[in-house]
Amino acid sequence: MTDKELAIYIGTKIKEYRLQRGLTQKELATLVDMGDTTIANYEKGFRTPKKNTLFKISSALSVTIDDLFPPIRKADTPTASPDSLTQQITDKVVQLTPDNKKIVLRTSEELLERQKANGEMYTEQNEEETKKNEVSENIIRLDDYRQTTYRRVTGVVSAGSGSMQDDDLDMEVSFYDDEIPDDYDAIAYVVGNSMEPKIKNGDYLFIKNTPQVDYNTIGIFQVDGANYVKKLRQGYLESLNPECADIHLDESNDIRTIGEVVSVYREK
Repeated sequence: MTDKELAIYIGTKIKEYRLQRGLTQKELATLVDMGDTTIANYEKGFRTPKKNTLFKISSALSVTIDDLFPPIRKADTPTASPDSLTQQITDKVVQLTPDNKKIVLRTSEELLERQKANGEMYTEQNEEETKKNEVSENIIRLDDYRQTTYRRVTGVVSAGSGSMQDDDLDMEVSFYDDEIPDDYDAIAYVVGNSMEPKIKNGDYLFIKNTPQVDYNTIGIFQVDGANYVKKLRQGYLESLNPECADIHLDESNDIRTIGEVVSVYREK
C-alpha cells in the first residue's frame, strides 16, 4: 500500500468512526484542538495526520490507533526461515555506510541485552507487539515524507495583556505544506493563554485581512494600539479561557479589525 493509499484509508476510517459517534467535522475538530477544514482534508486523504494527532483523533473517537490502519494479516507479511531471515538482514547491513553499521550494531546489542535480561521468548504476545510497532513505523514514515516549507511570520498577537504594534517581528518558520491554508494574507505568533483551549501560547495563526468580521468569529483586533486575538461579540471581545477577562468596548476605544483567523497551526 502506497503512502497516498494509506492516507485515503486512514481518512475513510476517521470519517466512518466519526459518523458512528454522531459527530460533525467541527465537533471532532474541537475535541482535538484543530480546524474543521483540517479534519475534512484528513477524511479526503489530502492530508495525513501526524503521529500525535492520530492518537488524539483515535481517543476522541473512542477507538484504538490500530483501528485507523489496515489490518495486518500474516498473509501480507511473507514468513522466512531463520537462515533466510538472517541472510536478508546481512544483505541489507552490508549496503550501509560505516556509521550506520555502527548504529545497527549498537541497537542489536541493546536488544540482545534486553532479551537476555527479560528471558524473552517469541510468543503470540510478542507477535502482537510486533504488529503495533509496524503501525508505529508506518506513522513515522508518513511524517518523514511530509513536505515542509518556510513561511514568513510577521506579527505578534496577544491572547493576554495586549501586544503593541511595535512588537511586530520578521522570522521564517518551517510549516508542513498540508497544514497551510490555501487563502491567507499573513501569519502571526501568539503570546498568552486567554484563548485556550482553541488557541494556545506559541501557536501560529494564518490570517485573512478584512476590515470587519462577523459576530462570534475569532479575529485579530487592534484596541488602543495593542493587537489581540479574540472572539468578536456585541460590545466586547471575548476570551475563551474562563480565567481571563474579556475586553469591553465603548466609544472611547480606538478599535480596528485587522483580519479573520482562518487556521491555527500548532507545533507538535
